[in-house]
Amino acid sequence: MKRIFFIDLDNTIYFTKQNEEQLMGELYRFLESMDLGISKEDFRLAKQEMLRTPFLKVAEKYHFKKETMPEVISYLQNRSVNQPLKPSDDYHYIKSLIGRKFIVTAGFPKQQQSKVKMLGIADDFEEVHVVDVSTSNKKKTFEMLIDQHQLNKDDILIIGDDAESEIKFGLELGITTFLLDPENLHPNAESTFRGSDLSNLHEAAGQ
Repeated sequence: MKRIFFIDLDNTIYFTKQNEEQLMGELYRFLESMDLGISKEDFRLAKQEMLRTPFLKVAEKYHFKKETMPEVISYLQNRSVNQPLKPSDDYHYIKSLIGRKFIVTAGFPKQQQSKVKMLGIADDFEEVHVVDVSTSNKKKTFEMLIDQHQLNKDDILIIGDDAESEIKFGLELGITTFLLDPENLHPNAESTFRGSDLSNLHEAAGQ
């Protein structure tokens, strides 16, 4: 039975698409005012990817103009989400898990912390850890939490939607993983458990 849970935030606890205007509207308008040095089609594609991928990875993939990045990053570092967000319809499966729960999310700390506040879920978690992907990754954070709290890896379940981040790093550390993949974006990805929703999460946790 799993009693410790490392849980992703974006597209796991809530879905960005269902909260797109609250989360992204202001950011889209800011980016539109900047000269990113990319085509309208690439900007359209980049916006779609921003809904499920950390901004810095998207900016690198689509070659946003380097000269504009300091201003964009400064904006993102100081940005908060100020409108209420809606957790996923499956969030009750996470909330009802018995044990210690930690959010481990990638992004800009002020922004990610404000999302937790606007979702109204802060009291459901022991700690919230925001990983700066420009200097670290979730694997290092998992290792830090295990050392800091003297956790047994056999007691941990990692829950998230990113096969190349929390799921991959969890498996590398020998930790049980649950890949949430509602759109079947990662059909060939390795994971201990997977689901198109969270209805079998308790079974995966042995609860």
